[in-house]
Amino acid sequence: MAFTPQQAILELGDAFYDPVHAARFPQAILRFRNDRAAAEVGLDALSDEQWIAHFGRFEPLHGGLQEPLALRYHGHQFRVYNPEIGDGRGFLFAQMTDDRGRLMDLGTKGSGQTPWSRFGDGRLTLKGGVREILATEMLEALGVETSRTFSLIETGEELHRGDEPSPTRSAVLVRLSHGHIRIGTFQRLAHSQDTENLQRLTGYVLRHYYGEEAGDDAPSACSRMSPRAPRGWRAGSWPRASSTACSTATIST
Repeated sequence: MAFTPQQAILELGDAFYDPVHAARFPQAILRFRNDRAAAEVGLDALSDEQWIAHFGRFEPLHGGLQEPLALRYHGHQFRVYNPEIGDGRGFLFAQMTDDRGRLMDLGTKGSGQTPWSRFGDGRLTLKGGVREILATEMLEALGVETSRTFSLIETGEELHRGDEPSPTRSAVLVRLSHGHIRIGTFQRLAHSQDTENLQRLTGYVLRHYYGEEAGDDAPSACSRMSPRAPRGWRAGSWPRASSTACSTATIST
């Protein structure tokens, strides 16, 4: 399959994200590349050097997003609603169409600080990345469609963490997923009573994940998303919580 880049996220406008830069890492040692997933989006022909350039140094893919985007959202932390959340150690790096015609996203973890990092270093431990590979590979083997680990590159830094022996080795991970839209993406707009952008977000989700255009009743059209999964998804693969959040956002506004 040929790589087919997309820039659909730009339809939402800059009220939804912040352009960011990836951290500069002292090393880039390829530890894992998911060639099976790469083949589904036309990236399996990349050499290891090209792979590291794109997924370790985050040079833009041809025809794709020209700068990474840290998305804004809201949510609960420690049982308290927090309106100051966003991609704190990751970003949306690229979008493309897969071999089933679906819009797919490549998002990162451990790629450096963003405006939403607060006091975090924006990094990921190598152990944490390996744990995610094991978890996502197991879920895929069990037939559970969720995000897939696409790449893991060791970055040569020493990190200090309170939950494992430190210093520990660092890494940057890339995930392949069906979308970067979260429950909190809707919650943020509901919290600010931003009906215009809620309508825009509803239209984006309907258009790219359901193959429909939003009518004049959006964002109340959100509530129609919950009874069925988007086109191209197998049963159980679509996170119903996103639909619930959308319905909640409609009520709140």
